[in-house]
Amino acid sequence: MINPFTDEYFMKKALQEAEMAFEKGEIPVGALIVIDNKVIARSHNLTELLHDVTAHAEMQSITAAANYLGGKYLMGCTLYVTLEPCQMCAGALYWSQISRIVYGATDDNRGFVKMGTQLHPKTTVVKGILANEASELMKRFFVERRR
Repeated sequence: MINPFTDEYFMKKALQEAEMAFEKGEIPVGALIVIDNKVIARSHNLTELLHDVTAHAEMQSITAAANYLGGKYLMGCTLYVTLEPCQMCAGALYWSQISRIVYGATDDNRGFVKMGTQLHPKTTVVKGILANEASELMKRFFVERRR
C-alpha cells in the first residue's frame, strides 16, 4: 500500500497556510508540525497582525506543538515550512530538538544556511520540496506589494 502522507502532501498543507498569510498581507510563509503523520500545529506569519517581529510561522508552530505535546521538546516531529527558516527560527528549532525540518524555497539572503546557523545535531533537513510553488507565491506577494 502506498503511503499518502509524503513530504509533498504536508508541504501542500503548509502552502495553504502561506496563502492565508498572503491574503492577510503577511509575508506568505506557512508552517506545520507533524508527528506520526498527524498535524499537531499549523500556522503562518503573523508579524504584521501582531506587531511582533518574532511572530514567524515557525515560531507560532513551535509554540502550538509544544502546547499540544505538553513539553518543550519536539523530538519525533517534523516541521514543514514553505521558506527556509531564518536564523531566529533556526535557533528556536535547535532548542526544541525537532527531529526533522522540510522546507520549500531557499532564502538566499536571510536563511539559516546563509547565516551559518547550526541546527541540533540530531535534526535532519530536507530542502526543495515544492520549492517552485513556494517561490512563486513569494514573488507574487512582493510584486503586488510594490504596486
